[in-house]
Amino acid sequence: MTTQESPQQLSVSQLNRLAKQLLEDCFSQVSVSGELSTLSRPSSGHWYFTLKDDRAQIRCAFFRNRNMRVNFQPQPGQQVLVRGKVSLYEGRGDYQLIVDSMQPAGAGALAAAFEALKAELQAAGWFDPERKRPLPSPVKHIALITSPTGAALQDILAVLQRRWPAINITLLPVLVQGEQAAGQIARALYQANRLASEGRQDFDVVLLSRGGGSLEDLWPFNERAVAQAVFDSALPVVSAVGHEVDFSIADFVADQRAPTPSAAAEMLSPDQAELNSRLQLLRGRLQQALSRRLRQLGEQVQTLQGRIRDPRSRLREQAQRLDELELRLRRQWLVGQRQRGAQLEARQRQLALLNPQRQLLARQQTVQEWQRRLQSVLLIQLRQHRQRLTALQTQLRSLGPEQTLNRGYAIVLNEQGKAVRNVDTLQKGESLQARFAHGSAVVHVDDIREP
Repeated sequence: MTTQESPQQLSVSQLNRLAKQLLEDCFSQVSVSGELSTLSRPSSGHWYFTLKDDRAQIRCAFFRNRNMRVNFQPQPGQQVLVRGKVSLYEGRGDYQLIVDSMQPAGAGALAAAFEALKAELQAAGWFDPERKRPLPSPVKHIALITSPTGAALQDILAVLQRRWPAINITLLPVLVQGEQAAGQIARALYQANRLASEGRQDFDVVLLSRGGGSLEDLWPFNERAVAQAVFDSALPVVSAVGHEVDFSIADFVADQRAPTPSAAAEMLSPDQAELNSRLQLLRGRLQQALSRRLRQLGEQVQTLQGRIRDPRSRLREQAQRLDELELRLRRQWLVGQRQRGAQLEARQRQLALLNPQRQLLARQQTVQEWQRRLQSVLLIQLRQHRQRLTALQTQLRSLGPEQTLNRGYAIVLNEQGKAVRNVDTLQKGESLQARFAHGSAVVHVDDIREP
């Protein structure tokens, strides 16, 4: 007979604590998408809300130190993607999700795709400033690619009408939102280039534009097909997509990016009011310059009229001036002749002094003198060296070992042929050689006496 063990008895708080640990261990990090509901924001700064779908719901807590990093204003009914951990509020036993981050649903995947394509095209050199082309000036004809019903079209037309109505606009209507928008935009870009290359339209620039919106709304301008069409365009492309804070892939590939459609229209058009003011200013300056020049010319005419005299008097003065110049030329010619004669005589004297025969004779005498000096010096040095050599020979003979031997001394050599200078190096019975002035003898060491 078996006995069934009783289950462990737990308090409510112990049970909730164990359940909380189990949930947090199993679901330490989850991503959940759903619809925001019953969003509450107390003065503490924490957010409490319910996340639901068509079948279920879960309570969520988003604490202040985390929700401060949310860069949008969540609203009830909005689809969001949250990340966090599953937990349990022990006080009530409520199962809940502790949220770490929140973003609009779908925005995360789109943002990742945006950054991936941006990095790829940047590495391929599509954004390089070197390939950007300057916009033509002035712009006479714009190929406008946008929605025919969007606010961007009206903004652009209003700005151009105010600033420079003479600009020609050709609208290439496309969808700017939805699945088919990217293909239509790319085809319109190729169409604008084809019309220009075939000569059917004289487009100066292509303006790619739409109004603001969410990342999903602007997504067609982040498609690779649109980026490829902008990159392939032979016409300069201006991209004006969304508001100032919005950036699209088309903006980076285009030759010029405008923060808004209205800004693009201002970029492509001169201001007629400003040009009229400048024209009036230049007209006034031109009139002043003409008036000043006319006064100057009138004063010059009056001055020249006062200088006009009888031409015969002028001719007489010129004839007298010519005679004076002739006399001065004759005097200068005679002075020049005398100077050149004196210079010629001086050059002849210098040439005589520089006669190479005379210089050669002087050099020969100098060489003979140096030869005599050299022979004399050599003879003196030779006698000095001979005298020194004789002195060294005499000194060598007086200091040589033969002189020492002749005085009655002997040199004792050991068996290795080295001179013995100290008895400490001798051993009894050792054979030594005694060298005299005439001959030598072999001796044996019988006794060693210390000094």
